[in-house]
Amino acid sequence: MEGDDVVTDEQIQKWADEAEAGYEVEELKRRGRGRPGRGTEPAQVIAVRLTAEELAALDAYAAREHLSRSEAIRRALARYAA
Repeated sequence: MEGDDVVTDEQIQKWADEAEAGYEVEELKRRGRGRPGRGTEPAQVIAVRLTAEELAALDAYAAREHLSRSEAIRRALARYAA
């Protein structure tokens, strides 16, 4: 989880209750798996090392623009390549 997401005791109990009640297999199949695709071909994950200052700047930009870190990086790369 990113950011300040915290799993509460109430959420854990809700998940446990849901699991004990059982899952509808067809509903789970309809939901699909994993993150949605970003195009017609599989996306590649790459690692990038950032200094503390670079990471702080990235996070500040992403927060201002209401973006995830990944989307902020993709936006910067698109502008750079244009």
